[in-house]
Amino acid sequence: MNLFTDIRALVLDAVRELQAEGRLPGNLDTSAVAVEPPRDPGHGDMATNAAMVLARSASHGPRVLADDLAHRLRRDPRIASAEPAGPGFLNIRLTPLVWQRVVRAALTDPTYGRSSLGGSRRVNIEFVSANPTGPMHVGHTRGAVFGDALARLLAFAGWDVTREYYINDGGAQVDVLARSAFERYREANGLSPEIAEGLYPGDYLVPVGEALKERYGDSLLDKPESEWLIPVRDFATEAMMAMIRDDLAMLGVQMDVYSSEKALYGTGKIEEAIDRLRAQGLIYEGTLEAPKGKLPEDWEPREQTLFRSTAHGDDVDRPVMKSDGAWTYFAPDIAYHFDKVERGFDLLIDIFGADHGGYTKRMKAAVSALSGGRTPIEFKLMQLVKLMENGEVVKMSKRRGTFVTLRDVVEEVGPDVTRFAMLTRKNDAPLDFDFAKVMEQSKDNPVFYVQYAHARAQSVLRKAAAMGIDVNPEALAAAELSLLGHEAELKVAHTIAEWPRLVEIAAKGYEPHRIAFYLYDLASDFHSLWNRGNDDPSLRFLQEGDPVTSAAKIALVRAVAVVIASGLGILGVTPLNEMR
Repeated sequence: MNLFTDIRALVLDAVRELQAEGRLPGNLDTSAVAVEPPRDPGHGDMATNAAMVLARSASHGPRVLADDLAHRLRRDPRIASAEPAGPGFLNIRLTPLVWQRVVRAALTDPTYGRSSLGGSRRVNIEFVSANPTGPMHVGHTRGAVFGDALARLLAFAGWDVTREYYINDGGAQVDVLARSAFERYREANGLSPEIAEGLYPGDYLVPVGEALKERYGDSLLDKPESEWLIPVRDFATEAMMAMIRDDLAMLGVQMDVYSSEKALYGTGKIEEAIDRLRAQGLIYEGTLEAPKGKLPEDWEPREQTLFRSTAHGDDVDRPVMKSDGAWTYFAPDIAYHFDKVERGFDLLIDIFGADHGGYTKRMKAAVSALSGGRTPIEFKLMQLVKLMENGEVVKMSKRRGTFVTLRDVVEEVGPDVTRFAMLTRKNDAPLDFDFAKVMEQSKDNPVFYVQYAHARAQSVLRKAAAMGIDVNPEALAAAELSLLGHEAELKVAHTIAEWPRLVEIAAKGYEPHRIAFYLYDLASDFHSLWNRGNDDPSLRFLQEGDPVTSAAKIALVRAVAVVIASGLGILGVTPLNEMR
């Protein structure tokens, strides 16, 4: 049940009546007709712009059309009032029966809030994709939480979702990792490590060195780098990926696919992708003009192989092969996305750090060219996270000495708090993560506030069951819900009714933070109703000696718990049954 969709259908029925009467033309485009909550709740329960957006096609003004629509809407038993306002808006109030039905739907429909928006189309979401050279830091944490929550949201909205991690194991950074691990291998064999400038100094490589010693003994010590580099690189990369998988598991993130950049080299896959572009006349030999400002690493003042990305919306053509015949870093990325296109996804979503913003146009151009414009690709950029503790910015890791890791954060506050807190800001806005505030038990901490609402609801349900009230959803749905008539109770029902609409809005915009905001609003309405019961005994959930009224109120409580649990599931947060 989506109440806003239902009322929009009612508005369109009224439009069709006017068409049948000849008051509106028959070929109207009604796609812009919307039914939404009014900006001012005092104006009604819902508002529609139908008269305003359709008036141009009518023979009379929007106000007259609004009057005609209002007259027809009032005949429906769900409509308490329909009043034109302003330049053509129509404010609608619904009868209490409608909100009572919303509560019943939340209790009886296991798919309440879910959507068919995705239509089972296939979407690939690539996220995290951290270089396998060390532990994931707090920035990766935000991307991991966002990506997983987005995947859960789109699945909830009817998409067939694949979560994917692209392992950047084909570049120079993994050779640096190998040399760094080799120094720890030397250390494990009793020699002093020589951590030269440019190597990775973190102590997370100490156990890798010890594991190398366990496998190879001291047999690599006297070998030249040309002999030990590849086996050490492969060993260290595998060890780093095992660490990354463990860290993601701590956070409740499970990838469906891990793709390797290294697997693209020497297999013909890069050549195949470039040949596909060449067949379209998009690969040529040329020299790029020097870009203004700081020169990028892949720019050379000489002839090289270029991708005509400007033909697909980019600002400048991009090099795919250097003058010495080596592939640029862009070439394997083209091949990787070509592989995604070939796997038949209907939508690609890449989640990058904000510092990759300049990379999006060239990648969009490549995907457009490789898919013939059939496969859209969206990019979501993650802004920085600033960690705070006791009012000070946290710059150092407690265990690693260089940066704050994902594991540091999760071990400090737990995965649920970490995930919810990371979703309290839109992805492209900077986020302050204050260790003290995210653990604070107050209304100012949305993590606690939402969890507490669910725990409170569960506490009420336990007390109701102890009093002999059947708290199963089916039994509560059969309660006399017409007894829910107080404005505070109906306000909670109003917010529950917005859940399906909110899911679709969040899914369309790829914005899981909207789920966190909605849950805070629902929790606020529920806590407010609870507090009003302290002053008004008639609003208390359990009415002594009146099991019928109690059952109706408990039905509302259970509906709140159902929706909060559903929303927390999208965020990947465990709904608590009691607060510790």
